[in-house]
Amino acid sequence: MDLTIHSTFLPHDDADAALAFYRDTLGFEVRNDVAYGGMRWITVGPVGRPDTSIVLTPPAVDPGITDDERRTVVDMMAKGTYGHIILGTSDLDGTFERLRAGGADVVQEPTEQPYGVRDCAFRDPAGNLVRFNELR
Repeated sequence: MDLTIHSTFLPHDDADAALAFYRDTLGFEVRNDVAYGGMRWITVGPVGRPDTSIVLTPPAVDPGITDDERRTVVDMMAKGTYGHIILGTSDLDGTFERLRAGGADVVQEPTEQPYGVRDCAFRDPAGNLVRFNELR
């Protein structure tokens, strides 16, 4: 069986702020930008890697979610405890400096972790944790 990860989903609460972070600060390309019913879904991904995408979605739009569950998701987003993603980079220090210079919310500076990974972390405008592992 040959499986890959094609798309992953992260919520956004401000499409323009999400675009500024993922496109302008991270340098991802926009692959799709769809508005529907007053909401907006944006697909982004690394340039030259069309096989891997992040879909930035309005929070909790699944019709099976109750109003209480929707409020919980929005509350968790506000606390920064809902969405997470780990990206890889061969230049952790350069990536860190680029994001910090772009005004991204720093969670952790580059650190050698006791479990053998060197990484850093930021929050995107919606509060999602975006961690960067150094590729060795």
